[in-house]
Amino acid sequence: MAYRFLSSRIVPPSNRLSRRFIFIFTISLSFMYLCYSILFCSGTIMPNQRLEEHRCVRLKNMGSKKLLQKSHYCTISAKARVISDETRAVGLLNLTGNQSKHSAFQKTQDVLDHKQSNNSNSPKYGNKKLPNALIVGVKKGGTRAVLEFIRIHPDVRALGTEPHFFDRNYDKGLDWYRGLMPRTLDSQITMEKTPSYFVTREAPRRISNMSRETKLIVVVRNPVTRAISDYTQTLSKKPDIPSFEELAFKNRSQGMVDTSWNAIRIGMYILHLENWLQYFRLSQIHFVSGERLITDPAGELGRVQDFLGLKRIITDKHFYFNRTKGFPCLKKPESSSQPRCLGKSKGRTHVQIDQEVIEQLREFYRPFNVKFYEMVGHDFRWD
Repeated sequence: MAYRFLSSRIVPPSNRLSRRFIFIFTISLSFMYLCYSILFCSGTIMPNQRLEEHRCVRLKNMGSKKLLQKSHYCTISAKARVISDETRAVGLLNLTGNQSKHSAFQKTQDVLDHKQSNNSNSPKYGNKKLPNALIVGVKKGGTRAVLEFIRIHPDVRALGTEPHFFDRNYDKGLDWYRGLMPRTLDSQITMEKTPSYFVTREAPRRISNMSRETKLIVVVRNPVTRAISDYTQTLSKKPDIPSFEELAFKNRSQGMVDTSWNAIRIGMYILHLENWLQYFRLSQIHFVSGERLITDPAGELGRVQDFLGLKRIITDKHFYFNRTKGFPCLKKPESSSQPRCLGKSKGRTHVQIDQEVIEQLREFYRPFNVKFYEMVGHDFRWD
């Protein structure tokens, strides 16, 4: 009472009203600031990434260095933004089952790639790196199937075409070779496949010079069947070539096989492997069975994933057997209306070869096969 009495005697009424208004206004501002801070910290009014990117571009075009420095998003490095995007992708994978894991990751990766291609000023996600792993052989063994199957793994990025760097284009240099590779994140493996590497004398040394830790995948198949498949492919392109028997034998009556013919020589696996083992440990080479790749693709891909140090994401749920092609295909992805099968040139009907010719070639390859089994520690049962 005393305070109110003194205040009324000392402070004029007009001043009391002004102070009361200032006090209420100050309380209101404080309350608004508190609410804004709570909402800001919870992220509910934070601008989305696309708006921030657009804002950064506008600020850069305006030359507003000070404003750029004040913008938190603009100061984050491209690599940090990639890590953020990758973290969101991992979150998607953890929320989905095995069947949709690749789909979730691939959609995120597609968004990133699409964003890069549509905006030349946008940061490039990942880096172009030299391959960690190579599918080096063998021709007509099933290398395309292995590449197409393994590349659906979210931790693998693979070059779709065959660069032939270590056999035909080595003089162009490693920078040229690296430039061909897809961009990959630190957690991903870069791969390419060129089946002719396995039979190229200089390839092991050249690959070793690039990296002695490179992992190598070799898809092998019954050498007789492989040779017939090789000939069938060549015949489809050059219908006027000699018959299989003429090319395979120097003298058929004496059983003299022509090892200078490439279709025959490729199947002498042990001779080529000995060259590779001068530069790489056997533990760095994984052999895929071309036969089991047809009958049990998930099992073969499981072992490939183990060899590459990847989590087993590709399973039997990803495959179905196409009876028309006589070959396994990938089931329809969520983003496509069609299943993924290999091209028309894969799974084509082989040229009919006389059974006696086949038996002669089996006898020829048998000692090479036995040595190969002993070397790799596995019997492929081709005899």
